[in-house]
Amino acid sequence: MKKILVPTDFSIEAENAIKVAAQLSKKHNCELILLHVLDLPLSSIGEGVPTDLPEAVYFMKLAHKQFEDVMSKEYLRDVAVTEMVDFHDISTGILETCKTHDIDLIVMGSHGASGLKEMFIGSNAEKIVRTSERPVLVIKNEHKDFNIEEFVFASDFENDNRETFKQAVKLAEAFDAKIHLLMVNTASNFKTTARAKVKIQEFIAGTTFTNYTTNIYNDETVEKGILNFSHIINADLIGISTHGRQGIAHFLNGSLSEDLVNHAKRPVITFKI
Repeated sequence: MKKILVPTDFSIEAENAIKVAAQLSKKHNCELILLHVLDLPLSSIGEGVPTDLPEAVYFMKLAHKQFEDVMSKEYLRDVAVTEMVDFHDISTGILETCKTHDIDLIVMGSHGASGLKEMFIGSNAEKIVRTSERPVLVIKNEHKDFNIEEFVFASDFENDNRETFKQAVKLAEAFDAKIHLLMVNTASNFKTTARAKVKIQEFIAGTTFTNYTTNIYNDETVEKGILNFSHIINADLIGISTHGRQGIAHFLNGSLSEDLVNHAKRPVITFKI
């Protein structure tokens, strides 16, 4: 991991994400890029926003002043930080920055159980988490010491999740964490314990990673199963796969994808299939 991107609206929630990203940057000796996206109404007049327009100049200066305050924080000491201000709609700005600067990980702040608000409201957050080619780590609270020991990787263990599992293993190895492989059984999509165990074992066949457990958990919905199991083992992180237009964790349906990220009280990381 060489570059971490944190989109910021200078809120407390964004600062929580920056604090976690700073710890990751120190641990892995990588660059931290802070991005503030100015989604100005006048951007609709054409491609981009002329930076000499009075409105653009004002908001640019304001953003850089706010960045000065951020850069003075103690938690960014000894971290290689680059600040960026971009004129775009928010989700496009974030995704294009990832491509342009070859970002390895996006760290986003959220407002917890009330949902992803302000700069990450509604479709912006859903689009970033759903379509980002890079893993997205969603942070809900302040973490003075961000460490991952118990990592839940929830999946339906179909073949198209194998690549995301490899990414999860790399993350677990970096943190020396234990992965708890989780299949949630529901009444509408029931598998016997025997069938579920065989499916998981076939999925992980050939892996050299050994620090894991396999778990079949019964619940009313997949979302509740992931949240309840993670609570029981006091997980430090929940990992799920994203599947393009079908939303977070393609084995989830409809609004459940957004609900999982919004309702989890612990960090969630998503990996694109």
